[in-house]
Amino acid sequence: MRAWAIANQKGGVGKTTTSLCLARGLATAGNRVLLLDLDPHASLTRAFEIPADPPPSGTHDLFVGNGVGLLELARYTHVPDLQVVAAQPALATLERRGATQPGLGLALGRALHTVREVYDYVLMDCPPTLGLLMVNALAAADRLIVPTQTDPLALHGLADMLRTAEMVERSRRRPLPRHVLPTLFDRRTRTGVASLYELQDRYGDRVWPYAVPMDTRLRDASALVQAAPPDGRGVDMYRRALKWLLEQEAAGEQHKEAA
Repeated sequence: MRAWAIANQKGGVGKTTTSLCLARGLATAGNRVLLLDLDPHASLTRAFEIPADPPPSGTHDLFVGNGVGLLELARYTHVPDLQVVAAQPALATLERRGATQPGLGLALGRALHTVREVYDYVLMDCPPTLGLLMVNALAAADRLIVPTQTDPLALHGLADMLRTAEMVERSRRRPLPRHVLPTLFDRRTRTGVASLYELQDRYGDRVWPYAVPMDTRLRDASALVQAAPPDGRGVDMYRRALKWLLEQEAAGEQHKEAA
């Protein structure tokens, strides 16, 4: 099983859309995929039309020590081989609890270890803030994918996110490969084009050499979770991005075997 964290400390960069499109692509290719919603805002959960009232069981249960595991929390979706674990507003209370309850920083990693033989991929949609939930995901992840808008403000957020990844990598004492996916790209603007070039120049081969364009069809998250595959330029580019990520993953595995 491989665990991917989809994270950025800046909001509005397409994290949930990226999580949905990558997870769908992996499942369509025949992989057993689990999506974890770790964001108290629960955008991913809402995309699957999981009712908010009463609060559903979900990722918060992994942190409260009630004995419920990922297999019990996973829900089937319309997409074959794709399951999801919902988020709850109570996730927002974990920061306070983490200060007094030792061991919460590794709770997600322990939960993932129990399903290593069940899923091929677990994708974690992280909140846009540095805290217990994001650190849990980064500590447990085999790979970090950072969606980022192609604009100057987003580049600052990306730099913060990559610094956080370096910090977690040092703490866990094993590599955390990281990849940057340019999103919400508008080639009609000078700022967008210049920001994409700056991304590629600054971060080199960590950056996917293309970009997901602005596409209004990607705003309808519910369409991305239906049985019939959605259409559009944005979806097509996410398919290309997934192919690149899998190539990067395979290259990393070959490098480890050679070493």
